[in-house]
Amino acid sequence: MRHWGPRSLATMRTFLAGLVVLPYDQQVAVRWGELQGYAQLRGRPRPVNDTWIAACGLTRELPLATLNLKDFADFAEHEGLELIRL
Repeated sequence: MRHWGPRSLATMRTFLAGLVVLPYDQQVAVRWGELQGYAQLRGRPRPVNDTWIAACGLTRELPLATLNLKDFADFAEHEGLELIRL
C-alpha cells in the first residue's frame, strides 16, 4: 500500500530478522483462555492481543519488556507477569 522501495523493504527485513518469535502451542492457548476468564471475572476484560502477549510470557516464564506498562499492569498484579519498563 505504501509503495516501499528496495531500501525500506531491506530495512524491514533486517528488523524482522532480529526478532524472536515465540511459538504457539496448546499451553499458551489454555493460559490465554484462563487470563481472559479471570479478567472478565474481575470486571476488567482485557484486549485479546494484550492477553495473548501476557499468556506467551507467563507460559514460558519470561518477563515482558514494554513501553506501555499500563496495558499489562493487571497481568502483573493478578497473574505475576514480570514487567520491564523500556
